[in-house]
Amino acid sequence: MVAVGGDVMSRTADVLVVGAGPTGLTLALQAHALGARVKIIDRRPDAWRPSRALILHPRTLEVLRPLGVTEAILDRADTAPEVHLRLGSRVVRVSLAGFALPDTPFPHLTLVRQTDVEEVLDRALAARGVVVERGTELVDLEHGPSRVRATLRSPAGLQHVDCTYVAGCDGPESTVRRLAGIGWQGKPYAEDVVIADAELDADLTPGVAHVAAGRDGLAFVFALGERATWRILATCPAGRDPIPYGQPGPPISRSELQALVDAAGLDARITSLAWSARYALQLRLASRFRQGRLFLAGDAAHTSSPGGGQGMNAGIQDAVNLGWKLACAAASDDPATLLDSYDLERRPVVRQILRMTHLIFWAEAATGPLPSLLRGVFAPLGAPLIPAILGRRRLVAEGVRLVSQLRVAYPGSPLSVEGSPALPGGPSAGRRLPDATVTTDGGQHTRLHALLAQPGFHVLLHRDAAPIEHTSLGPHVAVHRLSSIPGTGMVVVRPDGYIGLRCGIADSAQLRSWLTLAGAGTPALTATSDERS
Repeated sequence: MVAVGGDVMSRTADVLVVGAGPTGLTLALQAHALGARVKIIDRRPDAWRPSRALILHPRTLEVLRPLGVTEAILDRADTAPEVHLRLGSRVVRVSLAGFALPDTPFPHLTLVRQTDVEEVLDRALAARGVVVERGTELVDLEHGPSRVRATLRSPAGLQHVDCTYVAGCDGPESTVRRLAGIGWQGKPYAEDVVIADAELDADLTPGVAHVAAGRDGLAFVFALGERATWRILATCPAGRDPIPYGQPGPPISRSELQALVDAAGLDARITSLAWSARYALQLRLASRFRQGRLFLAGDAAHTSSPGGGQGMNAGIQDAVNLGWKLACAAASDDPATLLDSYDLERRPVVRQILRMTHLIFWAEAATGPLPSLLRGVFAPLGAPLIPAILGRRRLVAEGVRLVSQLRVAYPGSPLSVEGSPALPGGPSAGRRLPDATVTTDGGQHTRLHALLAQPGFHVLLHRDAAPIEHTSLGPHVAVHRLSSIPGTGMVVVRPDGYIGLRCGIADSAQLRSWLTLAGAGTPALTATSDERS
């Protein structure tokens, strides 16, 4: 780069990622893994601290696994969390591990700080030669038919970047969304969330998440604090002074926080308060996730209450969906269809997530007469029934599948293709590929998700399927023959773990047609393969 008159001369990138939270970091990793030149910026000079999100769901761990970061995240996490749920005078003990989910390698909820997730993702990017440019702010965009010119401001001055696509992962007050002219539909909540790190005088087990529900709201206490032992999250009526969404408001006093803890019914005395902030909440959805070459993901595209712990998870799943499409669009024979599929697939899913989080948060924290009555009277009365309900493992597993997005599917997507002849049985095109024990052509027994734990597209040939000439399929295509699955069929799995193509025979023409639509069909490099032809 050369500085001219205070400006920095233009550089080029395939994908400019604006925002380096979990969504932006994941998107950058996914796009880079599929061959894109990535530039990622964040206006803050340092990574955001302290954490707000604390939960990763099974599906999120699945989609992160091919990017090589899941083990490092789990090393920092509690994968067998236990919750003590206090309802009035009753305490119900709930285990969030060992769910009846045989089709995922992660049959548990995972408690992990957003700080730790971001650090793992950041280090993975840096190891691949992509360093987050912090203290760099997006100022303007010139949006043309064949490129985008972004003007960035950093301590070094103005910088102009020519890029093919811009991914806005820059939060509820997204600059990318504003410059794209995309609407922001929804409304604020009447409740705020208070987050704090504190020391407590209480008989609380450190390795347990303590949740207390009372008439006035909810309080969560975890031994996951960053500036003190305990992290406290509590709900309260929204304050009079407006707080910018996504930004911390003013701290609250120790006495105010103690009042919230007491109102929720938690028997704990705050002895010192290291940090606190009030956060305003809103329920909003962007009117579209794409405007030409500009895209939105995560909190820039949708924001909700913390009910169900969906924010970080939904953003990461947006990112793995969009990242590979931005990287592969240049090689697609129909890039418009490929890129449009992001909005077509994710926006309906997010709309359902927002409905779910709204309902959960209403029950947890709404201050109206009905939810207050439910928490203060009926929940304690129903507490003795909870162990019996939790004993119904299949019922609990179905609830976890719903909350963790294991049920998400894209059957109406143009990328979800049922070939001819049809492949009988199994999950249909557009659905998540479930995990299972399989045997490869070499006689090795392995788990299916472990076999596919590398970036790119995966072609699964059943035992008696015709050979596929894999060396010309594309730069990021792997072929695996599964000798444990009889038949002549073929299944193609997308980089985000969803089934793209199913066919009753291994038809090279149908395979190449789908790969070319997906942008993986260029005969540039030789793919890795377990296929023996």
